Amino acid sequence: MKKVNVILIMLLLCVGTAVMAQKKAKSFDDKEYASFGDKFKVSKIYTKEQMLKKYKTLKKGDTITVQFQSNIKAVCKKKGCWMKMNLAGDDESFVKFKDYGFFVPLNADNSEAIVHGKAFVDVESVESLRHYAKDGGKSAAEIAKITKPEVTYSFLADGVYIKK
Repeated sequence: MKKVNVILIMLLLCVGTAVMAQKKAKSFDDKEYASFGDKFKVSKIYTKEQMLKKYKTLKKGDTITVQFQSNIKAVCKKKGCWMKMNLAGDDESFVKFKDYGFFVPLNADNSEAIVHGKAFVDVESVESLRHYAKDGGKSAAEIAKITKPEVTYSFLADGVYIKK
């Protein structure tokens, strides 16, 4: 009887491991996503939590090439030339597009996206912050509250996939 139980447990462990491996190996289906900018092979995608940890290891001047997936928090309402993506907690990544070579839809807020490009830490001037706030549809009162430069988790994307 003990041998039967041991065999059953071993069988359940093998099946469970195979199911978990299959879930992890779920491949990227490009039919579920609209592509903007350069197409890229989706591999080693960081979550918003993992990406925040990566950002926290960077100093001004450091860059890393990565892919990360998160929800789009905001998009430039004038022409889709930048977006903000959620990171863990209240943090966000400010995403611009390489050489302004492409734009994303103005209504992409709250969509799931995968970005590929260079992550870095930057300091945005008051002038730039006010410009982005205006483009983002903020009120004059909200824009006037911007009075000092801000350290930002920046990202220069060469390609973006947005879930349809």
